[in-house]
Amino acid sequence: MRRRDFLASSVAAGIAAGLLPGGAVTATAQDSSAPEASAGAPAGAPAGGGSFFRILTGSAHTTAFPVGTLIASAISNPPGSRPCDRGGSCGVPGLIAVALTSPGSVANIAAVTNGSVESGFAQADLIYSAYSGEGVYFRRAKQPNLRVLANLYPETVHLVVRRGSGIDSITDLPGKRLSIDRTGSGTRFNAEIILAAYGLRLNQMKVLEVDPGEATDLLTRGELDAFFLISGQPAPTVGDLTARGVADLVPLAGKQIDGALKRHRFFSRDIIPLGTYTDVGEVETLSIGMQWVVADSLDEDLAYQVVRALWRPQNRKILDSGVATAQKIRLGTAVTGLSTPLHPGAERFYRELRLIT
Repeated sequence: MRRRDFLASSVAAGIAAGLLPGGAVTATAQDSSAPEASAGAPAGAPAGGGSFFRILTGSAHTTAFPVGTLIASAISNPPGSRPCDRGGSCGVPGLIAVALTSPGSVANIAAVTNGSVESGFAQADLIYSAYSGEGVYFRRAKQPNLRVLANLYPETVHLVVRRGSGIDSITDLPGKRLSIDRTGSGTRFNAEIILAAYGLRLNQMKVLEVDPGEATDLLTRGELDAFFLISGQPAPTVGDLTARGVADLVPLAGKQIDGALKRHRFFSRDIIPLGTYTDVGEVETLSIGMQWVVADSLDEDLAYQVVRALWRPQNRKILDSGVATAQKIRLGTAVTGLSTPLHPGAERFYRELRLIT
């Protein structure tokens, strides 16, 4: 079965099996062809009326996918549902949102801007780079049609190391087996920046390019020494590894990080608090904002309704019912850290609330 057919059938199976609380559907597509494959997922009018709205998230081993399923639930209101004012779903009437896994930010931006999907999550740094044609997008076609619906939550940089590997600092990485994630991930882009800040080059390590799931398996088997993961905290993969006593975290701090913060303003200082992961103390690190993007061609009224549904007070309980990362999604920070224009529909909503002037 071709992957796009598989994905379409996955979504159809999700519908047949029953919708999530808000009427959302989830599906997965776990390789670098996922965005193209997702173009074959149901779009437009499904059987029974209504319409699908797809959200590309990230790897199932990060918090992006579970956060995406919660947002999909919040903005969905399938045909036949009770209206919000009668105790029903408080999403967009007739909308069935679909959360999809993907390789990550770079792939999501490509899928959104080429019209393969309606929306996706991406790191703030890569959104700006794509929009302006700078940074990692300097030699690629810039994407001036990219627009933002909302700033969502901070994504924390985790440098995960195998216990017993002899890695106590990032400067211990030379000669070690390191995964920097797959091509198309925001993690890879930022891992290279962080390594360079410490004067490290990729040719000093034995570099692997595998997703967090495979990295976890390799590290557990003793075939990998470290990997970078950018995810909301607590990250399920890291939680599992530390609970089993397999992994630890290495801090990202010092004058090298001071320099990185000056050169790359999309980074912020962050802390992984004591108790977040089993037997791991407080860890200094970095974070990057995760934002929700669409193309400028998305219907203005639909964008307005989607954003309005996300921030309905009645939907707060959906965001607070899942992973801890989703609890950080707040209206007060919805327009924080934006360096790319809002979609006109989102802009109209935030202006009505006087969050922007």
